Amino acid sequence: MPTLIRRLAPGSPAAAVAAQARDDVVEEIDLGDGRFGLGRGPFLAYERWVRCEGDEVVEELRYRLPPLVVPPFRWLYRWALGRPPRPGSRPFWAPPEPPDARAANALGGLCLLAIALGYLGALLTQTITFSADELGADKAAQGATLAAVRIGVLGAVALTALADRQGRRRVLLGTAAAACLGTAATALVPGMVALGAAQTVVRGLTTAGAVLLAVLVAEEMPAGARAYGVSLLSMAGALGVGSALWVLPLADLGASGWRLLYALGLVWLPLVWWVGRHLEESRRFAVPPPRADGLSGRSPLGRRFWLLAVSALLLNLFTAPASQLMNEFLRDERGFSAARISLFTILTNTPGGLGILVGGRLADERGRRAVGAVGVVGGTLMTVGMVLVAGWPMWALSVVGAVVGALTIPALGVYGPELFPTGQRGRANGVISVLGVVGSVVGLLAAGFLSERWDGLGPALALLAVGPLAMAVLVVAAYPETAHRELEELNPQDQRPAAPPMQPERPASVD
Repeated sequence: MPTLIRRLAPGSPAAAVAAQARDDVVEEIDLGDGRFGLGRGPFLAYERWVRCEGDEVVEELRYRLPPLVVPPFRWLYRWALGRPPRPGSRPFWAPPEPPDARAANALGGLCLLAIALGYLGALLTQTITFSADELGADKAAQGATLAAVRIGVLGAVALTALADRQGRRRVLLGTAAAACLGTAATALVPGMVALGAAQTVVRGLTTAGAVLLAVLVAEEMPAGARAYGVSLLSMAGALGVGSALWVLPLADLGASGWRLLYALGLVWLPLVWWVGRHLEESRRFAVPPPRADGLSGRSPLGRRFWLLAVSALLLNLFTAPASQLMNEFLRDERGFSAARISLFTILTNTPGGLGILVGGRLADERGRRAVGAVGVVGGTLMTVGMVLVAGWPMWALSVVGAVVGALTIPALGVYGPELFPTGQRGRANGVISVLGVVGSVVGLLAAGFLSERWDGLGPALALLAVGPLAMAVLVVAAYPETAHRELEELNPQDQRPAAPPMQPERPASVD
């Protein structure tokens, strides 16, 4: 069990703070006689003891974090615990409301799976311009392939509906493992049709996995930190996409270099296995939920469903071509090599992590709607400007667009899991993803046709920007505010006793 010891001068400000219960990354209970125990926080075991030894005040702290809390957060927690807290404040990186050990364990494991799924889901977009060269496909065939693989989302609906009956954990781990194998199999395809078929299966698996990641986070995290959890998931997924960019220069090794990136899909299998050993089932799924209303437009759930479904369609009408045709744009219209594409994407998109982190905190503390609307409008306008200019303004607008647009991810991404009851949460979000894919297909086909007709991607994206701008109006006018509300309050049909949290171990005495 990690131990921290600080020696303080009697009467110093640090000694005075040490004698009080902490309320930063952990909320302590005063046990008397200088002992403090765990009230609320992400620890399996926790005890702090403040005592006098000669002319010093000694603070000794012992704690144990759950197994799936990833090393960067282990270091951050150790750093925060080793310093006197400021009463009433939390570190910028910590969740607005401390999770318990079970939620912290789930969040860590889900972030690791998000990295893997991010890599697996990004490969087709990042490599299609290179695979098309070897397999003899033109730009129209690329757009058609990108559109056709989205039929895999129908499989995602079946998988997410299965998770409503069989459990989130089992289905999530199965889809992640199958996606690794399907990605590796793509390295062996003989032609563009086979590439599309293999990636259709992988797309269904990764889409289902992404939906279940968000569902599990919403069901495990406390009400004041759900958007924060989605923000960490998004950053982890972006790290997975970034890992695909890091190895993208392998595509320059030869005509078949892109196949190496797909073969690397097998690298993620041990990670999926390890997470599966420690990840628990969602606490809200552990108790069978009551039957919920249908999703017809006449029911309250139906109105929520169509609000989110239409929003997904409008947003993906623009974001799908803006992201998936970007490498082709940089390569053909700006003359970038694979290495320069990788450099541009990493340097301009990485700052988006700041927008995700800030967006998650603001969405939990200030509310979802305003943050989401600003992110949608700002990100859309900056992206349109980026593809209409060249040189350093293109780089600058890409950075600003990545940061502002990233606000949308946690602020609006949390609505899908929040607005549906446990018994329909997976199925509803799976079907919403179908409408999002419809928007993606229409956007990709329209962008491909218009970019050929108008000799450039910029004018096509400028026209398609009407989709997300219309969505921003819906967010402001029709979305409910869900911050600080428990899932059972948002979905009264789910009112029932929840499964108990992961219980902290009784700490050994530090005598």
